Amino acid sequence: MKLRPKVCEHLENFDAKAIKKDTSYQCSECIKTGNTWVHLRTCQECGVTLCCDSSPNKHASKHYETHKEHSIVISAEPNERWAWCYEHKSFIEY
Repeated sequence: MKLRPKVCEHLENFDAKAIKKDTSYQCSECIKTGNTWVHLRTCQECGVTLCCDSSPNKHASKHYETHKEHSIVISAEPNERWAWCYEHKSFIEY
């Protein structure tokens, strides 16, 4: 039997039909400074796309630390359909 992880209330209310998606495939902060990134995440509160924690600057995590109410991000990578809650360290695929 496969165990299902507990999903936080933010992700329980996540509406995959109303996602904010950026198709530019670039970190808006890395572009400003001429840096590179590994993978991208899009904030579901404001729609900004930033680099992940595998990237040197970790802009998506820094965005959450600055804006605690912006806890949900989705992968901005093509063909990936998942969301992450920074506050509760919770994950769903949609």
